[in-house]
Amino acid sequence: MLKKTIVLAALATVAAAGAAEARDQIRFVGSSTVYPFTTTVAENFGKTTGNKTPIVESTGTGGGMKLFCAGVGTEHPDFTNASRRMKASELETCQKNGVQDVTEIKVGYDGIVVANDKAAPEMAISRKQLYLALAKQVPVDGKIVANPYASWNEIDASLPNEKIEVLGPPPTSGTRDAFVELVMEVGCEAALKEQKVELGKDEMKAVCQQVREDGAYVEAGENDNLIVQKLQANPNAFGIFGYSFLDQNSGALKGAKVDGEVPTYEAIASGAYPVSRSLYVYAKNAHVGTIPGMKEFIAEYTSPRAWSADGYLADKGLIAMPDAEREKVAQAANSLQPITMEQLKASH
Repeated sequence: MLKKTIVLAALATVAAAGAAEARDQIRFVGSSTVYPFTTTVAENFGKTTGNKTPIVESTGTGGGMKLFCAGVGTEHPDFTNASRRMKASELETCQKNGVQDVTEIKVGYDGIVVANDKAAPEMAISRKQLYLALAKQVPVDGKIVANPYASWNEIDASLPNEKIEVLGPPPTSGTRDAFVELVMEVGCEAALKEQKVELGKDEMKAVCQQVREDGAYVEAGENDNLIVQKLQANPNAFGIFGYSFLDQNSGALKGAKVDGEVPTYEAIASGAYPVSRSLYVYAKNAHVGTIPGMKEFIAEYTSPRAWSADGYLADKGLIAMPDAEREKVAQAANSLQPITMEQLKASH
C-alpha cells in the first residue's frame, strides 16, 4: 500500500511538472501602483530577450497576495506586485499552500498624493486635517463621535468652503493600507493628543484606521484613470493615488502640499515628503526553472537601464533607490534569496 502511494505521488509530481511546462509566459498579478512599472519592464523584456511578453494584471496588492499565495502550479501566478511590504500573515498563508520560498524585490519608492484638477485652487493640508476629513470617528470636545464634518472649512477655516469629497482606493489596495498607516494613524495621534483623549489599543485601532462610509470618501476601485476622469468632472473633489500616476497626468492634475511639502521626485527621494512608501515585486521561487524567463525577468527589472535614476522606469515616475541599496537588493533578488518570517515581523 505504501509503495502504491509513493508511485501515485511520483506520478502526480511528474504530471504537475508537465502541466507547468505547458505555460511559457510569465504571469503577474497585484498592485495597480506598481502595474505601470512592471508592464514597462515586461514590454522591454518581450522585445529584447526572445521570451514572450509577460501577462500583467492589476488586482490590487491584497487581491494579488491572495492569488499569489494560493498555491504552486501553472494555474497560479509567478509574481505579484505590491505597494506595501508583504505581511507575515500573507507569507504564512503562502507556506500553508505550498509556496515555501518567496523572493522579495524592492523596486523603488513612491509617494501617495492628494491631488485635484489642475484648474482648481491650490490645496495645503496637514495629515491631522486629512484624518479629521476622512475618518469614520473623530475626537470632538474630548469625546469620540461619528465624523460630523461635511465641509473642509469646518475642520479648519484655512481650508476651502467646499463639500468634502475624496476619491480613493478600496481596502484591497496597498495604497489604501499605506495611506492609513502614513496619514490616518499619524493624523489620528495628533488629533487625540490635542484633544487630550486616551484610548485603549483596540479602540485606538478602530478610531485611527476606519475610513468614513457616508459618501465623503468614495471608493474608486483599482482604476486610477477613473479617478482622473472624475476629478476633471468635479474640480472640488480630490483623489488619492501614487505620485507616479500624478506624474503621468501632470497636464490634468496637481498635488496638494502635505505638512508643507509638495510631492515632487526630489522630495520623495530625500524623504522630505511625509507620505512616501516602498514598492515591491515578489517572485515564487518554486516556479523558477519551470516557467521560462523568470530569472531573466528579475535581471531585467534590477538592471541599471530599468530602475536607476536614469533608467526607463524613472520616465514612468518611479523614484529610484540610492545606488548602494539597489546593488544590495539586486544581489539578493538575482540569487533568489527567500524572505523570512522574522524579517516581515520585524518590519510590521
